[in-house]
Parts: sequence; structure tokens; C-alpha cells
Amino acid sequence: MPFFSVIIPLYNKAPYVAKTIESVLRQTFSDYELMVIDNGSTDESSDIVAKYSDPRLRIHRIEENAGVSNARNKGVELTSAPYITFLDADDWWEPSFLEEMARLIEKHPSAGIYGSGYYIVKNGKKRVAPIGVDEEFTEGEINYCQVYAKTLCMPLTSISVCLPRAVFVETGGFPSAIKVGEDFLLWIQVASKFSTVFLNKPLCNYNQDVDPTYRATKQLPPPDKHMLWHLDDIEAIDEDHKKLIDSLRTYGLMPYLLNHHYRSRAQQELAKVDWGKQPSKIQRLYRKPIAYLIFRDWLQKLASRVKQKLAKTHSSS
Repeated sequence: MPFFSVIIPLYNKAPYVAKTIESVLRQTFSDYELMVIDNGSTDESSDIVAKYSDPRLRIHRIEENAGVSNARNKGVELTSAPYITFLDADDWWEPSFLEEMARLIEKHPSAGIYGSGYYIVKNGKKRVAPIGVDEEFTEGEINYCQVYAKTLCMPLTSISVCLPRAVFVETGGFPSAIKVGEDFLLWIQVASKFSTVFLNKPLCNYNQDVDPTYRATKQLPPPDKHMLWHLDDIEAIDEDHKKLIDSLRTYGLMPYLLNHHYRSRAQQELAKVDWGKQPSKIQRLYRKPIAYLIFRDWLQKLASRVKQKLAKTHSSS
């Protein structure tokens, strides 16, 4: 039985999946199985994966796209290793990721989840994700909610974690009905019951240079599909927990507040926030008139489009 199962959900990522697969095959720790769940791809993604002859690699095909959560859950169902890792089909690992996870497991065998730092790749440049751990912190147990709330940069992501299979099964896996933030809902459940061990070293690459054609829709997800509208399902077990949930609400519900279809529901969710414990700049922002916030949002999007266009022009010159 292999030590790790590496699960890659795949849906129409033909330009990227080879780099993803090869980053796994180049791992310095070799005791793993690699399960690619082809989630109903309609491009040549599956054919690209099938060209690899490594005996550790298997492909399971699902006829219709049932969503990334179902694909990941199916992967866990089909694999057998005691430790589970995930990698999205347009991201990639540094060569020592699995080796470092194995080392953390040996050093902290009772943890419920392990994670590492990661790079954010944008406009061809890599920067270390600004996770809210102290600069001098190297590795060990962290307070997941406290660290997440500090910068609102995810300390755990679907490409940078490892879980014991038993913990994954006990917590029910990824919620299949949620399309945005499904991983957060799982991580916070695990972190509320088990210790979280973190290695402050970037070993994964979160690729934000994916062509929009290959991205999931950028339309505002319906509330029932977004984790922001399911935060009441998570029991706030302490002050750090409550602070994180409130911060996620104030950070993430703004687009819904600006959309007249969802405005009243967003206001109901925001009413649950303990505003006295929010930063003063957030309090001031939410006191602004809706018309001002809509105009501010339009300016920010315009500036972002201009910046992206300039970056592409610069990179191609």
C-alpha cells in the first residue's frame, strides 16, 4: 500500500495538466499513487494524461462534470493510502512537497491536517503567499483560525495540504453542493477537532495565469453554492473562530451587497457580524452609501483590467 494518495480532479485543462502531472512524477518521495479523476472533460485533457506510463498513475473517468468536490471525494473512495493529498490540474508542486509532508507526519503523527506555504503565480511571476504566521515561524502547530484571520490569505489550500484518510472520512469529505469555498468548509471542520501542523516554506504553486477560457465561471455564484452563506453551519467554538467567520463575511459579501438581486440577503448576513471587533477601515467602508461602493467597485475593476493589459503587453515585448 502506498503512503500517499495524490488526487487530481480534471476538467478541460489540456494546456496545463502535463505540468501538473510531471510535478508529481518528479517528487523526491516516491511512495505514492496518483489518481486523476477526469470529470467529464470534453477536450484532450484525458488523452494527455493517458500518455504517461508510470505504474503509479491511474485515470478514472466520470461521464458528466459533477463538480470538483465530487471528483475529489470519488478519488478518496478509489484510493487506499493512509494519507491523502490533492492537486488541481492547473497548479504544480515543488519537488520536495511529499517528502516534507512525510517528515511532518513522522514528527507530528497525531495531527489532523498538514500544510505548507505556497507561491502565487501571476503574470509569470511568483510571490510567496502572505500567510499570517510570524516571519520567524518555521514549522509546528498553528491556530488555524487565528492565522487565517490575520491576513485573510488561506493558510490551507486544496493544493498544499495532506490529511490522514481516517480524518477525511470522519469529517465527511468535501461538501458536494458547495462550488466556492468547499475546501474551506472541510479545513475548518478538521481544524476545530484536530491539530493543524504547518510548514512555513512555499512548496506549491497556485497558478493565477490560467486563461479565462479554462477557468471556472467568474459570475457571482448563487448563495446556496458559496461557502459564505453556510457559515452558520460552523459552530464558532472560540473568539478566534468567530473573528475569522466575521472577517470572511465582511471581506466576501461585498459583491453580493452591490448586486441588487442579493442585497437584502447580504445585509441579513452582515447583521450577524460583531462590528465592534472589526478594523476601523472596514467599519468606515460599510458605512458608505451603496452608490459610492458600486462606483468604487467599478473603478477597482477598471484599474485591474488596465494593469493586466499592461502586464501582458510588457511580458510579450
